[in-house]
Amino acid sequence: MFIPPLARIAAGTKSGGMIALTVNGEPRRTAATTIAELVRELDLDPAKVAVEHNGTIAPRSELGVHTIASGDNLEIVHFVGGGQGVEAQSDSWTVAGRTFTSRLIVGTGKYRDFEQNAAALEASGAEIVTVAVRRVNVSDPKAPMLTDYIDPKKVTYLPNTAGCFNADDAIRTLRLAREAGGWDLVKLEVLGEARTLYPNMRETLTATETLAKDGFLPMVYCVDDPIAAKQLEDAGAVAVMPLGAPIGSGLGIQNRVTIRLIKEGANVPVLVDAGVGTASDAAVAMELGCDGVLMNTAIAEAKDPIRMARAMKLAVEAGRDAYLAGRMGTRKYADPSSPLAGLI
Repeated sequence: MFIPPLARIAAGTKSGGMIALTVNGEPRRTAATTIAELVRELDLDPAKVAVEHNGTIAPRSELGVHTIASGDNLEIVHFVGGGQGVEAQSDSWTVAGRTFTSRLIVGTGKYRDFEQNAAALEASGAEIVTVAVRRVNVSDPKAPMLTDYIDPKKVTYLPNTAGCFNADDAIRTLRLAREAGGWDLVKLEVLGEARTLYPNMRETLTATETLAKDGFLPMVYCVDDPIAAKQLEDAGAVAVMPLGAPIGSGLGIQNRVTIRLIKEGANVPVLVDAGVGTASDAAVAMELGCDGVLMNTAIAEAKDPIRMARAMKLAVEAGRDAYLAGRMGTRKYADPSSPLAGLI
């Protein structure tokens, strides 16, 4: 429970004294009297982290006056991952009132390092990156952070709930993310099991309803089921993100029919999330009329991630153009492209 700072002064330490508390699951002794002092003692920047104090998120604006006492439990988290401005194009897309020109969203996990991650992002042209919320490394506070390489002022961070298997954990994670960066546009995924990483739709729906009521704008990972997608939209999802295939599988879109049905019945953006393995998979998603594609492993695990990122950018653009152009009808027989009249 949150206790106002003034009420906790008596519970703090005497000047120069040491207190014992738990930080990110590990015991620690400190002479700090406020959360901000503790964060700086760890060589961390209070502006780049979020703090949960005894189960309640501590507002960043109050870290300097929010006192700590012996026996307290703190979780300190940050975001982890694994160009020139352009004029708005006529074929932009909008989610929750925010407009983007790139229809490609990329993840930030599995890369060799942050430098490669940033280079791949630039090559992809993506304007949105998904980021996971993880504990800061208090044993190595000077370790690089994603925000040191990908500027959240230039690229839209989309905090996600990767690794959450129930609604409560997902909601808690996103509340911490909002405190860390002020983001309300988030990606919700609640997994059902570690083997398939398929979404648990009952927990996903519960989390969507709670987050929407709490002021979040959730883009929601879901099964490729038109009914489930519509239920998420009714619950407050600002975008639905059906899987094309299991996360990290690279199998491509396995059920084009249901993806198309979801798109036809939705009043919010539809983005294929998970399963893309190569550029042709991204093109197919766009040819089905989807508003965008999200991918991570397909780029990060390519032999040349930078080149693959560029390929994905072109594939998304090509697929979108093909959808807008309208493909020719299929036939059961040949139809010569050269006229037969005038043959010699």
